[in-house]
Amino acid sequence: MRKFVIMGVQGSGKGTQATMLARDFDLVHISVGDVFRWNVQNHTKLGAQVKRTVAAGHLVGDDLVESVVRTRLADHDWNYGFIIDGFPRNARQAEFFLESYDIDGVIYLDLPDDEVYRRVLARRLCSRCGLDYNLIASRPLMPDTCDVCGAPLRKRADDNPQALAVRLRDYHEKTQPVMEIFQRKEFVAVVDARREPRAVQTEIRGYFNLPDLAPAPV
Repeated sequence: MRKFVIMGVQGSGKGTQATMLARDFDLVHISVGDVFRWNVQNHTKLGAQVKRTVAAGHLVGDDLVESVVRTRLADHDWNYGFIIDGFPRNARQAEFFLESYDIDGVIYLDLPDDEVYRRVLARRLCSRCGLDYNLIASRPLMPDTCDVCGAPLRKRADDNPQALAVRLRDYHEKTQPVMEIFQRKEFVAVVDARREPRAVQTEIRGYFNLPDLAPAPV
């Protein structure tokens, strides 16, 4: 069984890298952001609370995040392990997590702020099915239209320069204490996230002695 935490600022590719690991090693990918987005799209009480918070450019409170993570991991559908992204975001959450779960390591995707702005402000989300797009790396076949369901693509409410600046400031202030906690107790692999996804994935696997990716199809 393998259990990993993957960390990185928005736009660093956490979801992409976690999905690649989950696919090849039968891990359950647990994305706190995806849980929140599902609740927003389905107009739940939790979703309304999250929507108000992120629209103001703030991070969701510790108690709510911890409750969501605890509930999700209690499902125990991760027979071969899990990789969790979007958590922990601060020292309190890190201590809670390490007290509750043994993990094999932490993957930190390092990305400069200027590249964060470039990637995040290019993101689009299908207004109906929720599929993610990025106008830099994964454009739709038709402009502003989902390839799967044909619905319009929209920016997320919090993908604007003002809200992103707030999130980056909060992230940097809170991430350093988390990294210090993990580095005292766990192996942390720091990976340059500016490169293309397969190169990033290869480096991650090298740190943890995992089999490399199969060759890309020609």
